[in-house]
Amino acid sequence: MQTEQATVNGISITYEDNGPRDAPVILLVMGLGGQLTLWPDEFVDALNERGFRTIRYDNRDVGLSTRFEAAGVPNLKWMFVKAAIGLPVRPAYTLADMAADGMALLDHLGIGRAHIVGVSMGGMIAQHIAARYPERVLSLTSVMSMTGNRRLPRAQKEAMRVLANRPMSGDKEALIAYSVNAARVIGSPGYPSAEERLQRRVRIDFERGWYPQGVARQMAAIVADGDRRALLREVKAPTLVIHGEDDPLVPLPGGRDTADNVAGARLLTIPGMGHDLPLALVDTLAEAITEHAKTVAVAA
Repeated sequence: MQTEQATVNGISITYEDNGPRDAPVILLVMGLGGQLTLWPDEFVDALNERGFRTIRYDNRDVGLSTRFEAAGVPNLKWMFVKAAIGLPVRPAYTLADMAADGMALLDHLGIGRAHIVGVSMGGMIAQHIAARYPERVLSLTSVMSMTGNRRLPRAQKEAMRVLANRPMSGDKEALIAYSVNAARVIGSPGYPSAEERLQRRVRIDFERGWYPQGVARQMAAIVADGDRRALLREVKAPTLVIHGEDDPLVPLPGGRDTADNVAGARLLTIPGMGHDLPLALVDTLAEAITEHAKTVAVAA
């Protein structure tokens, strides 16, 4: 799978374009700090085999896309405090900016409309896309994401702890060990990753584009975004919400709240699934997205 680069919105976005060129398009939007490689190749293949063209990409400030080094590293603890007491938070960029990146990438590729699938923060970005660019969205699938409603249950303590202590620098082996542990903590208890595969993926991603400073700025964008329930009520695209029943980072009520605030949304919960895309669930997820997209095609 060959990566390419596009200059959009004044920045460079690295992406992969796979599947039949004349097929319906699925835009895959990754979550916090996740490179496009975090979409398993097997998942992309499963969608391509089901008759879709897939576009997966590195969000701004992650992987091989443009890094916003000049913006500096935000004080996230202070941002959380300001947000909690209702003071404005000013990130280097917003989730709406990141949504515009996705749309500009489709423009670059000459794609008018697409099915939008986003995971975690990518689900939040996908929600913005569906609300802000309704004429471009065939369907929305929000996976392991949430609305930003502050009344929702928080992440489990261990999941919060491992993400809050993300190192900014250090010994390569120590950083890789941290990433492997973090993946274990937030991953699917019912579908644990094989140790060898997990180690290999983390090492490849580390060599490809380890950049924790960008993750901090992306987190600031999430904090600044606040409550999206009013935005979600503007979504007109057919919507599927997928959520793991054992997600330690974004508990299941986050998925339920998302579905409750999008008219006509359907909720699919998966026992044993945490905050990742385990290989054992590739076909389950690909089939759910395919059936959702086909329903839209029939309705049209």
